Amino acid sequence: MKIVREQREGHVSLIRATVGEGDYGAAVEKTLRDYRRKANVPGFRPGMVPMGIIKKMYGKGVVAEQSYRMASESVFEYLAKEKIDYVGDVIPSEEQGDFDFDNGSEFEFVFEIGEAPEVKLELSQKDKIVYNKIKIDKKMHADYLDNYLRRFGRLVDADKVTKDEALSVTLDNGDILIADAYVGLISMSDEERKPFIGKKVGYKTTVNVNELYKNPTQRAAALQVKEEELAEINPMFSLEITKIRRFANPELTEEFFKEAFPAGNVTNAEELDKFVDAEIETELTRESDYLFTLQLRDYLLAKAALEMPADFLKRWLYVINEGKFTMEDVEKDFDQFLKMFTWNYLQKHFIDSEKLNVSNDEAAEEARKFAAAQFAQYGMPSAPAEMVENFAKRMLEDKEQSRKIYEKLYEQKVVEAVKAKMKVTEKTVSAEDFAAMAKEI
Repeated sequence: MKIVREQREGHVSLIRATVGEGDYGAAVEKTLRDYRRKANVPGFRPGMVPMGIIKKMYGKGVVAEQSYRMASESVFEYLAKEKIDYVGDVIPSEEQGDFDFDNGSEFEFVFEIGEAPEVKLELSQKDKIVYNKIKIDKKMHADYLDNYLRRFGRLVDADKVTKDEALSVTLDNGDILIADAYVGLISMSDEERKPFIGKKVGYKTTVNVNELYKNPTQRAAALQVKEEELAEINPMFSLEITKIRRFANPELTEEFFKEAFPAGNVTNAEELDKFVDAEIETELTRESDYLFTLQLRDYLLAKAALEMPADFLKRWLYVINEGKFTMEDVEKDFDQFLKMFTWNYLQKHFIDSEKLNVSNDEAAEEARKFAAAQFAQYGMPSAPAEMVENFAKRMLEDKEQSRKIYEKLYEQKVVEAVKAKMKVTEKTVSAEDFAAMAKEI
């Protein structure tokens, strides 16, 4: 076995592996004997087919398979022994020549690797970065409180339409009469609900139900027909408002606090305001942490200035996707891919150098937090512990979701480890300024 490395421009190396019959011969013979034992050839009993026939039928393919396997395994052993670090994976080189498996016995396989750049990144208090903390304002507090109270609100009759009420209407096109159809203004844009604003019970107009109910499933339900019947229906209907209802927030009574906070941690309006601010603070901290991670990422990428083998990575992406994408497709999103690929590479450097680790218990706790947040989003802020635990367990059993949880936790640990080495200044900013910074990144 002969292996030669040729370093090329663009941080790429070719690895030439030359294998002879002495390398792959034994494996070929063993494979052919297995084929002979299992071969079903007319005129011969199983296991009694002459080896000459077996070689004629399968020899060429087996030599190709075993010589390639031997070459590729040897290349990986060579890279490990020589401690050659690479990115992506080992792929066949475009310089690979043809093979003559009919007459030859020695074959040269040419592989290509992208050389991994060395990370030389010294961080100290001279490295400065800002952590932007969003200020809680009155509007933010009022909006969050209103949204929270809506969970426990109820529909009450209203005199006229003001914004996002729920309407009961009569629809009639001469063929179809629906006496109590529902029109939810809350799901409409300001422009779509504009014709109803200020109107009272008894107001009549003509509407196109295809525009009133844009979703075919919703339209069919409102008209009490099957979806496949919609095409035959005249969409122009007369509409009369018969009832206007809006959500009314609950009164802050003892009964409300017992229902909303069964644990008894909030019992009056003052404590509710503190609870709301704490909830907002938690959400805003997540936003601030996320923006800080992006800013830190960009800072480290710029300072490290790693030279990745870009051309190789494009070919690697094309090869591993096995024809799913053209090279034009790869080029289109490559800059964003390279940025994230380089950031992941930097993270691995810090995970190794700082000896960072995510335990199974930490992953389980993160899954529980995500599960609890999901239940809260669907109106169950105090979901039973067993339900949360089962949801979290299923997440961790799913390979893709589990991978995302571990990646998130490792990134958090990298950020905290790097943050401790730098000078971080906290700055309070308005929600508007924060949004502008986030949009820019």
